[in-house]
Parts: sequence; C-alpha cells; structure tokens
Amino acid sequence: MSKLIELSGVHKYYGDYHALRDINLTINEGEFFSLLGPSGCGKTTLLRTIAGFEEVSSGAVMIAGEDMEGVPANLRPTNMVFQSYAIFPHLSVAENVAFGLRKKPISADEKMNMVSQALEMVGLSGFGDRAAHALSGGQRQRVALARALILKPKVLLLDEPLSALDKKMREQMQVELIRLQRQVGITFILVTHDQEEALVMSDRIAVMFEGEIGQLDDPETLYRRPNSQRVAGFIGKMNFLDADVSEITPDAITLSIEQMGTYEIPHEQAPGGAQLGAGVVGVRPEALSLLFDGETTDLPLVDAVVDEVVYYGDMTYYDVKLSGAENPITISMKNLIGRPVLDVGAQTKVIWDSRALVLMG
Repeated sequence: MSKLIELSGVHKYYGDYHALRDINLTINEGEFFSLLGPSGCGKTTLLRTIAGFEEVSSGAVMIAGEDMEGVPANLRPTNMVFQSYAIFPHLSVAENVAFGLRKKPISADEKMNMVSQALEMVGLSGFGDRAAHALSGGQRQRVALARALILKPKVLLLDEPLSALDKKMREQMQVELIRLQRQVGITFILVTHDQEEALVMSDRIAVMFEGEIGQLDDPETLYRRPNSQRVAGFIGKMNFLDADVSEITPDAITLSIEQMGTYEIPHEQAPGGAQLGAGVVGVRPEALSLLFDGETTDLPLVDAVVDEVVYYGDMTYYDVKLSGAENPITISMKNLIGRPVLDVGAQTKVIWDSRALVLMG
C-alpha cells in the first residue's frame, strides 16, 4: 500500500487547551482506518484537521504528497459524512445527493446518471424522488454517503456516522460500509468511541487518549497484545492481576501471579516492555475457562467460587473469586448444548493458558 495521508508533529491548541499532542501518523491508500477513543480525546479534532475544517497549530498534514497548509476544506481531496448526516429535509433524495455537483460544469443528463450510480452504490436505487424527511435513519445515512461519494474523493471521512442508529441497524450498516469501502477502493477514516465497531470495520486503529495516540495497530494485535493498561481496559473487557517479574532473559520473562503460579512468557507477550519487580498482567475473560463436571484438562487450574452471573443467551459472564483472592475476575463461557449455567455460590475450578497472559509492566 502506498502512503496517502501523512501527519508529522501535529499539535492543535484552543487557547491554553492542548487538543492534539505531537501526532505522527501515516494512513495508506485504500485503507479503512479508525480513530478510536473516549469523548474528548481529540479524535474528531484530528479528523477535522485532515478535512481542513481546523488549522494545525504546528506540524504538517500531507495528502497525496501535497502539503495542506492553507488549503481550504472544499479544495482538499476529501469529503465528510457528519454525525448528524446534514440532510436537507426540503430536498428530495436525488437533490440531496446532487447538491455537491451544483457548480460542476456537467450536463443535466450526466448529473442524473451520476446520482443514479451513487444511489445504486448505497442500495437506494429508485429512491431519487423520495422526500428526504420521509426517510428512516439508516436511509438518511445512505443518502449522506452517496452525496459524499458522488464527488469521488480520495478520502472519505466518517464522524461517528452510525451513532444515531439502533443496534440492529448499526450492525447492518457496519457490514455495508465495509462492503462499500472495498467496492469503491478509496480510503475511509472513521471516528468512533465504539470499540466493537472499530474492531469489526478497520484495517488499522489508532487508540487516542488526551490528544495522543496510545497505540496504533491492526485490530487483532490491539485486542490480543495491548501495550498498556489504558489501551487494554478500553478495548473490550480485561482482567488485571498483580504480578511480580523475577527474571528477564533475551528469550523469556519469568513472572509470578498471585493464586495462579509462576510462568515464563515470551517478550511478545509484553508489548509495552518489561522490568523487574511489581507489574500487572492482563487476561481476557474468554481466555479463561471454568471446568464443568465430567471435563478434564492438562492446563493449570485453581479452585474458585461463582460471585456473580450475567446471562446473555449465547454467552454467560461469570465473576468468580479464586481461592485466597479478595477481588473477583470475569470469565466468559459459551453456552453450549448440555452445558449448565452455574448459580451464584457454586464451587468451580478456573483454567487458563499462559499464552493468553499480557504483561503490562
């Protein structure tokens, strides 16, 4: 993949407020890239900086090899789909989609053809004459996408475009956006605070906190090998356990976890680095298991008591207290045919695999 967007040493101030702090970032051509983080972390400010709605205080924004300093938003090879969609209710669907073409030197027939193609692309063929105010939320989102894509930008910027949709429609539109991005082949940059949405849709994700990028990786690496407690706690659920690092060699790290024993792990399981002494180990709920009656294992196990049960249909989440531990850990178990759902207070055993442990330092 070739580089399309490069940000170098980007800072953004609003008075004394430091909104973006030394952002260095490369986004590739044809990539589905997400900016993920809690409210106020700077992700939308960064998106607006790329779009040209905000000027950087220092640093450089390059798009397709050109410095964007002083280039207004309407002259950049980008287009944006806003959280509110910004659909004009008094215009028809076709008129909304064609709005960006109003100053283009093209014939009415060519404009109509472009509108038809854009509506077909987003699954709204035949909706051109429909009044915009009569559309559902999902349909308005598609109109906003068609209006942005009709101008054939190099980069489509998406500012939390699915946040107003219900859960089922949101999941459907996630899949359709992935399909659409592959179909048109242009770079998509998505801003979201929804971890699952970012994991599902992205080629790479930049996790942001307080104007900085905490970690930039592909979804699997972010989930399996977070480089800090902050990233680990934001991406999905994670159990944190106190650990003590007793030895570090070129090949492995030796650590002890209270109630769980002593292990050697490779350095790849300490993405943030390791140092001797007290540390924290993270382990995902699905990387732990409960041993049910009649089951056997060669993996390490420890006695535990079920402290809380949350049933989701396909999954059950258990909070369990390991023998001798004060605080519970969370374990997720698939509800297989014939597997019972344990009650609060049930005696059980917890199983784990040391390959799932991540040392946070």
